[in-house]
Amino acid sequence: MVGKYEVIAQPIPGSAHMLRYTVFVKGTRIGAMASVPTESDCRFLENPPPVPPVKPFQVFYRPGRPKKGSQPASATDRALGGTPHEDLPAGLAIPALEKSAD
Repeated sequence: MVGKYEVIAQPIPGSAHMLRYTVFVKGTRIGAMASVPTESDCRFLENPPPVPPVKPFQVFYRPGRPKKGSQPASATDRALGGTPHEDLPAGLAIPALEKSAD
């Protein structure tokens, strides 16, 4: 007994040394664990917190990719969205990372 919860340990099938701890409250099974549950674990099994609904992954949403049949981006749209690779100068110098003396 852990508080008002009854905990019964049984060997896990196929395991030589592990036990499954089944938690009951007033004769009703509320859950099972592979480690010895504390009273707070039992309370969590009895009243779990509310979980928000899962948003399904939308396969048709592809960020950064134009829709079929759309017009190519204009020069002003490209300026707002960044510089395309083709517009970068060929001899662009990238500053080297300097190591500090620390």
